[in-house]
Amino acid sequence: MANTTSAKKATRKIARRTEVNRNRRSRMRTFLRKVEEAIASGNKAAAAEALQAAQPEIMRAAQKGVVHKNTASRKVSRLAHRIGALAS
Repeated sequence: MANTTSAKKATRKIARRTEVNRNRRSRMRTFLRKVEEAIASGNKAAAAEALQAAQPEIMRAAQKGVVHKNTASRKVSRLAHRIGALAS
């Protein structure tokens, strides 16, 4: 348990930041799930539209440090490739 005043404050700050990051990660995963569902349905137009909505969220998560920027780029790239492979 934190003993000093500064350590107690740091604990409070970490708790707030953890909550923010949890919300950002959850939001990103929701957008990713929507893209996955659109790909699974086979609707190329809906999947492309879902990716257009998801891409800024994924990159924002990377910018805010929730995920690494290479991880975000890899996710977007792989989803785009899968959408491109769908028969229209």
